[in-house]
Amino acid sequence: MIPRRRFLQVAAAASAAAVTLPATPSLAVAREPEGTLTDLGPASVASPLGNGEFVGNVLYMGSRGLSPNVVGAWDLGADKVTTHFEIPTGVGIWAMCKVGTDLYVGTHSRSDLYKIDTVTGTTTKLAEYPDHFIWTMASSPDGKIYMGMSEPGRVVEYDPATGVSRDLGQPVAGESYVRSIQADATHVYAGIGTNAHLIAIDRKTGEKRDLLPAELADRDWVSSMSSSDTHVAGGVLSLAELVVVEKADPANYKIVKATAPGEKYVVAVLIHDGWVYFAGRPSGTLYRYHIATDRLEVLGVPFFEAATGRILEHEGRIYGIQDPGVFVYDPATGKLDYLSHVQRGYRAAAEAPMSVHSDGEYVYVGGKSGADLHELATGKVTRLSIPGEPKTMITVRDTTYLGVYTQAALYSHRIGDPEAKLLFRTGHNQDRPRDLAYDRRTRLIVMPTQSEPGHPNGALDVYDPRSGKVDTYRPIVERQTVASVTALRGIAYLGTSTQEGLGSPPVTPTARLAAFDLRSRKLLWEIEPLQGVASITGVKHTATAVYGLTNTGVLFEYDLRLRKVTRTLKVNNRGGDLVIAGFTAYTSDVDGVYRIDLVPFTAKKIVTGLASDWFGGGSKLNIDPSERALYGIKGRNLVRIAISPR
Repeated sequence: MIPRRRFLQVAAAASAAAVTLPATPSLAVAREPEGTLTDLGPASVASPLGNGEFVGNVLYMGSRGLSPNVVGAWDLGADKVTTHFEIPTGVGIWAMCKVGTDLYVGTHSRSDLYKIDTVTGTTTKLAEYPDHFIWTMASSPDGKIYMGMSEPGRVVEYDPATGVSRDLGQPVAGESYVRSIQADATHVYAGIGTNAHLIAIDRKTGEKRDLLPAELADRDWVSSMSSSDTHVAGGVLSLAELVVVEKADPANYKIVKATAPGEKYVVAVLIHDGWVYFAGRPSGTLYRYHIATDRLEVLGVPFFEAATGRILEHEGRIYGIQDPGVFVYDPATGKLDYLSHVQRGYRAAAEAPMSVHSDGEYVYVGGKSGADLHELATGKVTRLSIPGEPKTMITVRDTTYLGVYTQAALYSHRIGDPEAKLLFRTGHNQDRPRDLAYDRRTRLIVMPTQSEPGHPNGALDVYDPRSGKVDTYRPIVERQTVASVTALRGIAYLGTSTQEGLGSPPVTPTARLAAFDLRSRKLLWEIEPLQGVASITGVKHTATAVYGLTNTGVLFEYDLRLRKVTRTLKVNNRGGDLVIAGFTAYTSDVDGVYRIDLVPFTAKKIVTGLASDWFGGGSKLNIDPSERALYGIKGRNLVRIAISPR
């Protein structure tokens, strides 16, 4: 097994080698006209894995977040990646299956189906679908392909013999996600969320039957699945449960609880040789459950807190596909190894970043399983590994705090430290940090979070770095999520979104601006600054006013003395991050950067042509502490943008 620290060093070295560039002295920014761009190279270089499949003695591994995404062929006999097959559309490969020697690949955002002929080495696009994701795929014994779609949650059958797709509809009306799928000679099995169901669909008649035990009816997802001749097994969220159902008699079932402290998810499942192998998250633990004897075993933690996208069997060994690499468990010996796909030649490339932040000396760019750290003085880039996705960051003195998805976790990092430190996980059915703010008066850090899919009410974490104490308030604004936050003189000002957990239709019509007292811990007031606005994507303040940017690109000014919205300004057509330096604000959309002069309340575009490829389609922007530069991305490259605020 590669020691974890050694593995991280290898990955960091690969990333640094790919992106080291000569630096531009920071003082030069002050002499450049506002809007001048300096290209700092690929923002975040990674090789995250989304799925995998064996064909013969070759493990085919699909990437996610790269451009283009690739399927890398790892020949186990040669112990190296011998070929990469490019998948030109979509932001990632989350679904793979095989029929004979043909490999089928499904993409998400957009949803396209590809075939890789592993004999001839050719890649062919077969079909495209209007759905947001092809989330999951499986093949039947007679060679049909079944795809679980998300948004809406439907099942599609593809027949390779005819090239015809057949819509099997929604297994459960109104549910948005089919997160797992399996097929045998008679049935298709679909795992549903955001309200959990395990649906068996008769392939001939279309008749549907829910196999999920009644005692699991209030769970969120059946998010992973495997089947054998006799059983179907599914990972159930969000209490880290495995359900094993006998196909011939669904009343004969077992529910198994993953045992690692804090375990929430069962993220991959495989039935093999009478055992059900499954992986938990956030711990990263590998388990197995013996169906006949009702025995659960903990096999170990291949890579701490890593998510497992797929578990496979090959020649008696168990393989797990994870973002950072592949684990291999040998049931005959009990040995658990961890293998680096990058060391074996898997392609690393610029991924779609998720966040950007400057502490003045370094720029952190968040991506999958960590962040690239760009040293501004030298151009050197290193990789900071984190088990999750950094969505938002701030620096307080010499410490940078990172809000990390999926556990709504807060980490801290100091330059020079090889690893980030986990401070807390939010709990309370939260998974996605939305923003971070620091209040100088109380010296507290505020982190709003979004609830897990299907759950109501976002939360607000208040963290004291001196004591390590964290308090979570949920709900904070009833039936909404706090999307942005700023703090001034002991008050946190909250910009909300009407979206609660993903997959849940909003139940409130308009986003709000609210004030939360960090000393009394009470919500002081809330207003609807503009009607019909779904989200306030950024909030910042001056000494006398709070400014909010809406998802429609409208900026509003809330006067703290008059206690009302005094001015509004149409800046662009979509919201993004908002930053303020003095009496000048800046924001961006995917193509441009805008300067807003707050005294006359006017806006103008100072940068165009960015074509920013942020993961998830958002728009991120951060300001250097010197207030001489902004940091964003052009395409997938990190750029510094000279500014001259006043």
